[in-house]
Amino acid sequence: MEITVHQEMLGAAFALAVVMGAVANKTNFCTMGAVSDWVNMGDTGRLRAWLLAIAVAIAGVAVLEWSGKGPIGTLTFPPYRTPNFAWVRYLLGGLMFGIGMTLASGCGNKTLVRIGGGSLKSLVVLAIASPVAYLMLWTDFYEYAFGRWMAPMTVELAKRGIASQSLGDLAAPIVGAGMNAWIGIALSALIAIGVFASKEFRGNRDNVAAGLVVGSAVALGWYLTAGTLGQAWKEFADMSAMPPARVEVQSFTFISPMGDAVHYLGSPGNLLLLNFGIMALAGVVVGSAIYALAAGRFRLEWFASPGDFARHAAGAVLMGCGGVLSMGCTIGQAVTGVSTLALGSFLAFAAIVAGAALTMKVQYWLISREP
Repeated sequence: MEITVHQEMLGAAFALAVVMGAVANKTNFCTMGAVSDWVNMGDTGRLRAWLLAIAVAIAGVAVLEWSGKGPIGTLTFPPYRTPNFAWVRYLLGGLMFGIGMTLASGCGNKTLVRIGGGSLKSLVVLAIASPVAYLMLWTDFYEYAFGRWMAPMTVELAKRGIASQSLGDLAAPIVGAGMNAWIGIALSALIAIGVFASKEFRGNRDNVAAGLVVGSAVALGWYLTAGTLGQAWKEFADMSAMPPARVEVQSFTFISPMGDAVHYLGSPGNLLLLNFGIMALAGVVVGSAIYALAAGRFRLEWFASPGDFARHAAGAVLMGCGGVLSMGCTIGQAVTGVSTLALGSFLAFAAIVAGAALTMKVQYWLISREP
């Protein structure tokens, strides 16, 4: 049986995600944990690992665009560089997601990693967040709940002669066009210098490995879908009588694919609905499970109390809704989106961290008031 280019792409996405899932489990890479360590203990180790992943992903995209091997452009999924700058969407969605991931004990990626490690709690979070994401993506719920009142506040950059919301295009009227790659290299270098300024971080192999692997996986995702294989993938879809779903330039994100997975499960016989994101979800779970079983770290976990369940359920709803609203999660926006230098991704990143930090402070205050 001949393997199609579509199957090659899905297989590559799955393989990359397996590696990412295994490494995330082994190194305890967790963006919610990174904020918690920073806010509650002043420990920046995992936060620096997250920033290193961002630096590597930015550098990867910059090299792809500078070399012409994988131009990202504006027609991506999600549309990070869209000239429609929906700043309210990024801020509100990011806050919702940050609060949700704190209540649910982990972001989208960490939820998948914990499922692979045996957490039934995280499986419930996935089971709740996924249909919420489906409602946001595949029904009119988003338009009725958010689109109508957010649209008037959206800044249409194209009317101002600006091609996209990438930092390079925003700066083009001042410094000229074609600056995304150079800005990316400079920003990546600055972040990396700041990250490695910590001797403690340099000595922590797990944190360094986590940042390098996650960032590289995101960069490779862009290369797969924007490079030679991606071009063949697009041509395959254009020539197909029934084209597969989501054949767009993209890399790793984990909330929208949860909604896509529910959409696929509605017609499980239609394999054309399997896409890059769904395979990434499965890959992270499998990779995490492989490591957990091999290392003897596979442990079943359940809710400690009805209150624990209620907190996780509320967090899952906020994650599913906020993650789609902000067009990404702590990986999908804060690493993948930021790697495109989209201004909205930086806003969403800041809002996610703010939402998580605020929730942790409130939780700590509530605990301190208990007898």
